[in-house]
Amino acid sequence: MTILDIEDVFLPTPDNLLVNLKDKMELVAELLSQLPTRYNGTFDNNSALGAALQVAYRMMTATGGRVTVFQASLPNIGPGALTAREDPSQRASVEVSHLNPANDFYKRLALECSGQQIAVDLFVVNSTYVDIATISGISRFSGGCIHHFPLFKITKTVDCESFERCFRRYLLRKIGFEAVMRIRCTRGLSIHTFHGNFFVRSTDLLSLPNINPDAGFGMQVAIEESLSDVQTVCFQAALLYTSSKGERRIRVHTMCLPVASTLQDIIHSADQQCIVGLLSKMAVDRSMQSSLSDAREAFINVAIDILTSYKMSQNLSTPISGLIAPNCLKLLPLYISALLKHTAFRTGTTTRVDDRIKAMIDMKTKPLYILIQMIYPDLYPIHDLENQQLILNAEEEQVSVPPRLHLSARSLDNKGAFLLDMGEHMVIMVLPNVSSEFLNEALGVPSYDTISDQMFEIPVLDNPRNQRLHNFVNYLNEDKPFAATIQVIRDNSPNRVLFLERLIEDRVENALSYHEFLQHLKTQVK
Repeated sequence: MTILDIEDVFLPTPDNLLVNLKDKMELVAELLSQLPTRYNGTFDNNSALGAALQVAYRMMTATGGRVTVFQASLPNIGPGALTAREDPSQRASVEVSHLNPANDFYKRLALECSGQQIAVDLFVVNSTYVDIATISGISRFSGGCIHHFPLFKITKTVDCESFERCFRRYLLRKIGFEAVMRIRCTRGLSIHTFHGNFFVRSTDLLSLPNINPDAGFGMQVAIEESLSDVQTVCFQAALLYTSSKGERRIRVHTMCLPVASTLQDIIHSADQQCIVGLLSKMAVDRSMQSSLSDAREAFINVAIDILTSYKMSQNLSTPISGLIAPNCLKLLPLYISALLKHTAFRTGTTTRVDDRIKAMIDMKTKPLYILIQMIYPDLYPIHDLENQQLILNAEEEQVSVPPRLHLSARSLDNKGAFLLDMGEHMVIMVLPNVSSEFLNEALGVPSYDTISDQMFEIPVLDNPRNQRLHNFVNYLNEDKPFAATIQVIRDNSPNRVLFLERLIEDRVENALSYHEFLQHLKTQVK
């Protein structure tokens, strides 16, 4: 069916345009095979995303479900049309603009979708600005998810692999329909802010037309009454949903925590990763409601306040010149320093607005273990796996696991090779003087100079060194939604920036090194 009027779309028979996938699989497969060539000859590059979403909404109103959108350009005609707002010359500016939507069309349509139990998922495969700040509203308020592949090119192997693995996971993972989640807590406490993709139906009830195992949520709790008479408080999250087999199910998580009466008890029980996860979500809200500068300043103030409070709680008889922190919070300054250099919050470094907005959305929606790895990736030496500690993987097989290294050039050895695990993507940096045995047996290349700039996999070879490397990579992928893509690069490759820009403990353009950041905190902690 071709719809000519995109300003006021009309469907003559909206109730019978959807088909049963099982019954019509051949027709659906035929359509998918035709799509790549159907519009080869057209020169029309306009996008009517708003009209297409209105059509999808009307088609699915009776049933609810999931809409999957692939968007490659700025929606520039029809309802919800946008104009390019980004000024490329301002990408490195300290004051960042256009973090908020240009209009509320996509948010309003998302709320209508949510009311009919329809979630909209976005796959953005753009090479130019598409205003994710605005179009993401259709997913954020309908309980959908957003995937972004910046500067996507079909000719780039790593782009295609990343998209394929992400989309395969998207199609095969479990899904829940018509879900609601209610959060309860002990009297005297209240939950006042929620973070994630949903619509808040009431003070403690979230509407989730779709729910999936890769979604993350955050909540802020306020103490409204004295807790001096209670020893413990409880939190309960109940998720009611319909499975893909049509079964109505409920999943309940309950947590009971002791009430602390002293500052020392609170500090020594702190979870620094949980603190960082919630801080990042609050910083996104601060960036959009106030400014990015305010959010960055708030990060630093949190570190100063926590370290100052701990120092005061120690009642030290003699002054200490250095910073002190409990073991459970020793990495908090490191994580905050990393957040200040993250794509979502950095300033003074060229950053596309769409990339920044997607990074902010990830801060709000990713599960904590994935979020921490995005903020501070894992760095491992892999040139000497035969001499590393052996642990058992999920299949009870022994895996050589090297120690994690600091994200600094000081951790690198000119005779080594290093794997940087960023979650969805891994980079292996091979330095010039690595042993020929490692090159030949682990990577299957005769020499350092023969490592191609287009090496996106580790070959499977029949030798122990190669097997150990594969086992280690598989071990790192065990708990991920889908296996990370891999890129092998030389130290003199033009792609080396992919590795070096994540050495976030070093000084970079317009940002302090971790050591300098600690010195700054030291001057502020009283």
